[in-house]
Amino acid sequence: MSEWQRAWSDGTGVETVREMFGEAFGAEPQGVWASPGRVNLIGEHTDYNGGLCLPIALPHRTYVAMSRRDDGRARLTTGLADGRTWSGELSEIAPGTVTDWVAYCGGPAWALRDAGVDVPGFDAAIASCVPLGAGLSSSAAVECAVGLGLAHLAGRRQDADDSARAWLAGVCVRAENEVAGAPTGGMDQAASLRSQAGHALLLDCLDGTVEQVPFDLDSAGLELLVIDTRASHSLADGQYGARRASCESAARTLGVATLREVPDAEAALAALDDEVVRRRVRHVLTEIQRVRDFVAAAGAGDWQGAGALMNASHESLRDDYEVSCTELDVVVEAARAAGALGARMTGGGFGGSAIALVRVADASAVARAVRREALDRGLPEPVVHLSTPSAPGECLLEP
Repeated sequence: MSEWQRAWSDGTGVETVREMFGEAFGAEPQGVWASPGRVNLIGEHTDYNGGLCLPIALPHRTYVAMSRRDDGRARLTTGLADGRTWSGELSEIAPGTVTDWVAYCGGPAWALRDAGVDVPGFDAAIASCVPLGAGLSSSAAVECAVGLGLAHLAGRRQDADDSARAWLAGVCVRAENEVAGAPTGGMDQAASLRSQAGHALLLDCLDGTVEQVPFDLDSAGLELLVIDTRASHSLADGQYGARRASCESAARTLGVATLREVPDAEAALAALDDEVVRRRVRHVLTEIQRVRDFVAAAGAGDWQGAGALMNASHESLRDDYEVSCTELDVVVEAARAAGALGARMTGGGFGGSAIALVRVADASAVARAVRREALDRGLPEPVVHLSTPSAPGECLLEP
């Protein structure tokens, strides 16, 4: 196995999806759109609690080739589902009527129509180099790329400015929540559409505002490793929803709309009788503060401090929020032992990926160590990606 798994170039992505479109539909597409996956530096399970999070867009993207139709029908083909094709009326794409990959790939059509956009019929081919099931928002990358394309075909450029991107991100959240049935917050779609290259996105999930935070690891002699444990990860299996429901129930008990609005953390924790709920809330409240502290540490060039905050985040997710797993814990501990400044699980948990902040000189040794430790423990061999803060979703081939 090569040391690093690299993202496609945009040229490769465009050519791959154009060929797929031609094979499926016998024509050239009118346009190609792309949108990235994301990795969250810190601020996990805070988005649906009105909190703060700090993702970056990955260089790994989903590519969508698309053409409009005049008959109100939709045809979808994707390399994400072994080349299968779905065909039906636009009206057939709705909550409760489509499942699996069709819900993710077609869901934005319903959400845009429900928001008042005159979505035409369409043919779409979808290809992606965002790792599936790795907790890197492959689903949001699909939704945002499809959403950009459909809006464009309907005469609306939703990548013109941040307000247009923010609106589309909200539409894509609805697609994931209501069509795909995954009760996620808004971080993934915001990161895919509103990030900037070279920056982390400080997202305030209470009011939807963003701040672009410079994140230049090269000048600091650092790398960010994304470690896909290859432990299957799903946000629609009930565990994620149970955590969210627990937080929403606690907020009602505390008399606030979201846990972000708790005025006194110590008093709030003391007011909760259930120990499990108290631990869930403690994670959220302390994680929001860790985001603030991480931004301050990174801004001051205190990378040791930033790494310590990543470590504390993982322990909180493991012990208080209980969303880690053996595979994640093993690679996190191995990365730290091999010299990482900090390491933590990232994403929704129950599998997926971890990240490690490492010195450039230590990157290869850390990658080898996490692979070796996983194999020694009888776990799948992790796949390691180098990650840099990359560009958001965009049109790559104009219709």
